[in-house]
Amino acid sequence: MERWKIKGELALSCSCTVFCPCVLSLGEHPPTEDRCQTWAGIRIDEGHFDDLDFAGLKLGLMMDLPGIMSRGNWTAALFVDDKASAQAVRAMTRIFTGRVGGTTHLLSILVGSFLGVRQTPISYETKGDTRVIKIDGFAEGALTPVKGKESDQNVVIRNSQYWIAPDVIVAKADKSRFRGFGRNWNLAGRSCEICQIDWGNG
Repeated sequence: MERWKIKGELALSCSCTVFCPCVLSLGEHPPTEDRCQTWAGIRIDEGHFDDLDFAGLKLGLMMDLPGIMSRGNWTAALFVDDKASAQAVRAMTRIFTGRVGGTTHLLSILVGSFLGVRQTPISYETKGDTRVIKIDGFAEGALTPVKGKESDQNVVIRNSQYWIAPDVIVAKADKSRFRGFGRNWNLAGRSCEICQIDWGNG
């Protein structure tokens, strides 16, 4: 069996008002805006697919959900760093279509239409607490954590059963645009999530 692992950070911007109900309802609560339009950037700090090293690569995802997350019928697309080799692109495609099991296996069940893979420059930077992400030709955003009562600490949901990660930083989009695949979204002011991810299949 092909073994894979991805550790790093994911920052996601969606169309829900702050904060997205899917995290705590585990996808059983309707999105706040009837449907969920979302895109995300991923920074891989360490990772592999068998002997293929993923460290330092960036990824992007687009997902368009017609209603309640757990009911499926999602439309999705994958963006892979232009620095990735052809073998890495093939491996990422297998991982993010859920074909090799593990954390992303859910995508093989929930995604009804996979629009394909685009290889393009992707940047993922942390400026202060803000995550600044650009998927060249498709998306750009500035996602900032929501501060808590202690002004130097973020609001964090901890120990959830959310599939992406148990701890989720509650955030909001200072800027968030996605254009591509017939979609043109402006998600500024909407809900965001920032998570440390540790995904794999063993």
